[in-house]
Amino acid sequence: MSDRNWEAEMAKIDQQLASVSDEALLAESKAVAPTKAGGRTVAAPTVAAPARRAAPLAPTAGAWRGWVQVAIAVGAAAGLMFWPWPAQCGGPLIGFAAATGAVALLGLWSAIGTWRHRLGFAHVASLLVVVWGLVLGAREVLPRTGYAIPTTERSEGWSCPAPSGLPTVAPVSG
Repeated sequence: MSDRNWEAEMAKIDQQLASVSDEALLAESKAVAPTKAGGRTVAAPTVAAPARRAAPLAPTAGAWRGWVQVAIAVGAAAGLMFWPWPAQCGGPLIGFAAATGAVALLGLWSAIGTWRHRLGFAHVASLLVVVWGLVLGAREVLPRTGYAIPTTERSEGWSCPAPSGLPTVAPVSG
């Protein structure tokens, strides 16, 4: 627990609030209602509210980093379209599944970067990369887990079928 004396802290805050006028605390852009002083009505001065500025929505100075992250993620996602090995079973399938997971993580990484730098279009592209990685991964994983219909390209199992045996040689008759 904290060793602070909260009663003393609250007393300091109350003292600070007491030193500020109510008009300053409740400043509005409208005129303050007139008050009666000594039997006559006196108009109170208008008090303008302090100007509040919203956070800038423009990209920040390091926005180029967000674009570089998106370029890397989009490049990796496009590279999956040109995967050089057939990913039907065994090691190539595991490699392709790992690559789709990596693309989804790259998309997430670039989405975080573009969110920080307020890059709307780049953020949408990053989220599309995440979806693309997840869709390609699901296309390979779901038939193998029983949630989708297996095809000849995407069989039921992760491993390759065993060879059917040694070829037989017909006996030579003499």
